[in-house]
Amino acid sequence: MKRFRYLKNVTTLELEPAGCIGCGRCVEVCPHQVFEIAGKRALIADRDACMECGACARNCPVGVIRVDAGVGCATGLINEWLRERKLGGAGGGCCS
Repeated sequence: MKRFRYLKNVTTLELEPAGCIGCGRCVEVCPHQVFEIAGKRALIADRDACMECGACARNCPVGVIRVDAGVGCATGLINEWLRERKLGGAGGGCCS
C-alpha cells in the first residue's frame, strides 16, 4: 500500500515583519486565519493553513507580504480536509 507523505511549510508565503505597519488588513482578508497581530506587527500564526489565495499580498498597503497566488490551493484544500476529519496530517504524526 502506498503511503501519502504530508508536506508541511511548503507555501510560498513570505512576510517582512520589520516593514509591517500593523494595519491588520492581512488578518481581515485571510480566509484561514494565517496571520495575527502581535506587538503592533503582523506575524504568520499558521503557515500550514495558507492556501496561497493572494488576498493578503494584494491588500497589504506597504507590500511586505509576498505569495505566489494559486500555487498552494490544492495543498490548502488537502490540509483543510485532513484537519476537518481529525486525521492528524495537519500537524500530527499521521502519514509521514
